[in-house]
Amino acid sequence: MSNSFKSNDNVVQSTDTEENLPISFEEIESVAKQAMSAPAFSYIASGAGGEETIRKNADAFKKYSITPRLLNDVSNLDTSITIFGQTYPTPLLLAPVGVLKLADEQGDLAVARAASKYRVPFIQSTVSSYSIEDIVQAASGSSKWFQLYWTTSEEISFNLVKRAEEAGYEAIVLTIDTITLGYREKDMYHRFSPLEQGYGQGNFESDPVFLSTLEKVNSRTIFQGIVDNINYPALNWEHVKELKKRTSLPIVLKGILHPEDALRAIEYGVDGIIVSNHGGRQLDGVISSIDALPEIVKAVDGQIPVLFDSGIRRGIDALKVLALGANAVLTGRPYVYSLAAGGEKGVDQFLANFLQDLQTSMMLSGVKNVEELRQLKIVNA
Repeated sequence: MSNSFKSNDNVVQSTDTEENLPISFEEIESVAKQAMSAPAFSYIASGAGGEETIRKNADAFKKYSITPRLLNDVSNLDTSITIFGQTYPTPLLLAPVGVLKLADEQGDLAVARAASKYRVPFIQSTVSSYSIEDIVQAASGSSKWFQLYWTTSEEISFNLVKRAEEAGYEAIVLTIDTITLGYREKDMYHRFSPLEQGYGQGNFESDPVFLSTLEKVNSRTIFQGIVDNINYPALNWEHVKELKKRTSLPIVLKGILHPEDALRAIEYGVDGIIVSNHGGRQLDGVISSIDALPEIVKAVDGQIPVLFDSGIRRGIDALKVLALGANAVLTGRPYVYSLAAGGEKGVDQFLANFLQDLQTSMMLSGVKNVEELRQLKIVNA
């Protein structure tokens, strides 16, 4: 990706001040808060319980410090990675976030278009505002993965996966930490459910297998059908085994925090894992994702890719995670806030700035590619 690098002096000089879009994560978040309704912003921003896990995710990054190596030639910078046989120009993916119409009417379509410009894979949520087919039409030829919430009716799950595979998606991300919804006090306070208001029905209202399970088809029965299906406490390793049989796409488990679960995933033929605590939205009081990462990387020992999610806000955060051994990183809330702050242009600018931050940080750390980055000394103190 060396051809796309611009010095920060050039970036500052060429900034289009007419757009007046926010730059820092904190400013983006603030603008998004003003742009969204209080219940909608709270839904995206809040976490489970007293939000201890959200705070841990952010604070834990501060404990890790880079020790740069200087006087290395970093003029030929390469941020590309290869994963599941696909080469991507950066190690960044956009994490699955549902109900994106809360932030902007174009929702997933705007995010997919912005991501395609930078060839950043967009991981579409099961409860996206638009369907798999809508997103393919909006961002044809771009890299997309599909995130699956396992459904009570297995045939619905398998049909969603089939639709994604037929649409050219490159991987299936099975989220395993949502067998029931986390205890979210702020959503309870606002009495707010975006699913109930129809924001996350895109894939279900277009799925013939799902619709065939409803006695009547309307927004209310679709909502109730979704709720009845995606909370599935019986999810276990045998479901993972069956999913492997039903698709030729790589299967990635999202929500791994224990090294023994990572090793179990390998035993069951899983192709990759995502170290994640769901951005603090599911279980409060859980270990931060970045603190869980080193032990999992050590246990996996390169057998399958280890991706990372929860707490990534800036390019320097991604650098720390990659230095700790992750193969790629996911970010969620920052691009959602950017969508609320400026629509597709907001997501576009966020990605440009994030990747510029990552590239600059790599060069100043004395590394010219991701492989060298994994050898960088990082201190936890």
